[in-house]
Amino acid sequence: MLSKKIRSDMAPAHPGDRSGVVIVGSVTADVTTFSQRLPARGETILGDQFTLMLGGKGANQAVAAGRSGARTSFVGCVGDDLFHDLVVAGLSEAGVDLTHLRTVPGPTGIAHIRVDASAQNDIVMVPLANAALSTEQIDAALAALAPTTSVLLTQLETPSALTAHITARGREHGMTVILDPAPAATLPAEVWQSIDIVTPNETEASLISGIEVTDAASAELAGRWFLDQGVGAAVITLAGQGSCVVTAEGTTVVAPFPVEPVDTTAAGDAYAGYLGAALANGRTLTEAVRLATAAGALTVTKQGASPSLPLRAEVDAFLTDRESAHAAN
Repeated sequence: MLSKKIRSDMAPAHPGDRSGVVIVGSVTADVTTFSQRLPARGETILGDQFTLMLGGKGANQAVAAGRSGARTSFVGCVGDDLFHDLVVAGLSEAGVDLTHLRTVPGPTGIAHIRVDASAQNDIVMVPLANAALSTEQIDAALAALAPTTSVLLTQLETPSALTAHITARGREHGMTVILDPAPAATLPAEVWQSIDIVTPNETEASLISGIEVTDAASAELAGRWFLDQGVGAAVITLAGQGSCVVTAEGTTVVAPFPVEPVDTTAAGDAYAGYLGAALANGRTLTEAVRLATAAGALTVTKQGASPSLPLRAEVDAFLTDRESAHAAN
């Protein structure tokens, strides 16, 4: 079992031959509309654009981790409908191992996303095939992956009863367990004690902790709440204000990278995927957060969920450009 004391300068305990990351989570076909504004209740408006592509928090995070260059495996369920091939192709193209993606009878999960001209969005996610994820599937996958995998990443779009099982199994296999608590939900007290790193945004941190998060100071308070529940470290994202990293040793604020947003849909997934992959590859928590911040910033500059997730070369170039600009100033 890993120590619950995670420092911002601490690298994961299993670099080298355990440099893999496993994502246990949801996969959907994303139906996205783009319009100047979102309709009022009962109103019909004309949109500007429409896309259909791979999505789901779990799949998006797997694509992000795969595009970062990490050895990435995905555990989840897809339907046997017309969206099956869309899902398999999208994950495979990112280099994600699909040994533990199970095809089940019925429709693939669906997410209906609406994006307005200011790049804000709202989402209705219908789990469908995702509801078929089972403890047996999780146990078999994690047992098989444990020898080569040091980081487990999961979210809350899978059945809530499974969250405790996923995190506990990851801990038993000696993995660093990361929870992206989205969509925000109240969890049983024992779940927090199986989580090494929790990565809420300010809204999720507010809803879960009961502490209104508006800036770094309030984010630190919320972060301390998570640590008090038994979490090893809290990384609270604050959009344009950066990330607040709270550990037992102290608090660090990692600065944001300002960009012109086009679509914020998968920014959090890019962040989570890159964070997990960076930790699995031996980065310290602070280093991993900086890389994740750059990946999230790049993601909002493009439309769509999975297509907007950047390649590692793009993230490295982005960081180099920002460092050069900073040095010039």
